[in-house]
Amino acid sequence: MRVLDRLGRRWALRVLWELRHGPLTFRALREACDDVSPSSLNQRLRELRALGVIGPGDAGYGLTRSGTALSRIVIDLHRWAEQMLGKPRSRASPGPRTARPAAPAAARQAASRLTRITSAVTRPRPPGLPESRRQRQRGAGPGAPRQPRAA
Repeated sequence: MRVLDRLGRRWALRVLWELRHGPLTFRALREACDDVSPSSLNQRLRELRALGVIGPGDAGYGLTRSGTALSRIVIDLHRWAEQMLGKPRSRASPGPRTARPAAPAAARQAASRLTRITSAVTRPRPPGLPESRRQRQRGAGPGAPRQPRAA
């Protein structure tokens, strides 16, 4: 269960996926993972090293023997997922920046709802309305100068 917990964290499987063809330096691995933040990448690399699936080397981070075995499982899982979607892209494993298959209708509808909700939340307020509850309590509008807080 410990292994599945670690592999289920964000970027963990992506790191394994990118290392499947050979070792990469930290910078190259970060670029291959769509510029993941350095702190997140460092954390995932630490966790994967603790599991024994990757290790540092002269050429950068690479898969260990158990990491190579795990990588084969991940590739098999990828192929199985393509078959379950009914739209396999190709027989060769895709690169890191290939297009994703179309989402099911329910997922598209949920994404559309989320877009409407977030745009309503981030929409600018009409002029003359207070921007926050705190400003309403102070009686200040959007353009009013800020009053210093009482200490």
